[in-house]
Amino acid sequence: MNTRGLFITFEGIDGCGKTTQAMLTFRYLIARGYDVHILREPGSTEVAERIRKILLSNEVSMESRTELLLYEAARAEITIKEITPLLEKGKIVLCDRFYDSTTAYQGYGRKLDIRMVRTVNRIAVGNISPHLTFLFDINIKAAQARRKGKPDRLESQSTAFFNRVRKGFLEIARKERRRVKVIDGNQSVDAIFEQLKKILSRKLKTYDALHTS
Repeated sequence: MNTRGLFITFEGIDGCGKTTQAMLTFRYLIARGYDVHILREPGSTEVAERIRKILLSNEVSMESRTELLLYEAARAEITIKEITPLLEKGKIVLCDRFYDSTTAYQGYGRKLDIRMVRTVNRIAVGNISPHLTFLFDINIKAAQARRKGKPDRLESQSTAFFNRVRKGFLEIARKERRRVKVIDGNQSVDAIFEQLKKILSRKLKTYDALHTS
């Protein structure tokens, strides 16, 4: 991916605090004068938001491969209509989940073939990949305790499922240490954000250098 933009994703199991950290990062960057956009997966376009409702609804059941392909359809929409154009314009894009979630949830969690999942991930996004990914790792019970309201279809999965998903995320991080930075999600919101900012500052130096040259 050869653009002047900066693409940052936020990952982890449900209840890990990634959405909170994504919003804090958005406000932090806005306050410092950056042109930054925040998106969520699945969602952020009309089609993807409709797919999101289907995927998270407790009123439907579906096969694992169906679920996988619906996520990829939503991802293709957001990549083509939002992420790619913004990055080509040199913007900073923050995304609450991206293809690592599909690898972890549908690959490791649903036990679909990992190579197949990675292949359809690539079909959906083309040559787009995050420059930096924050993975907030947290104990399953602690994550479940943080959730509010009635759990959606994905949040209603078993503890064993979420253990597989968590292990999947950590395996992704082990294989891609340069891109994926693991932060202990059991800490306070402020402590997590302080760690995040230190990692982010190094990436911003590279981004700033591109935009001042």
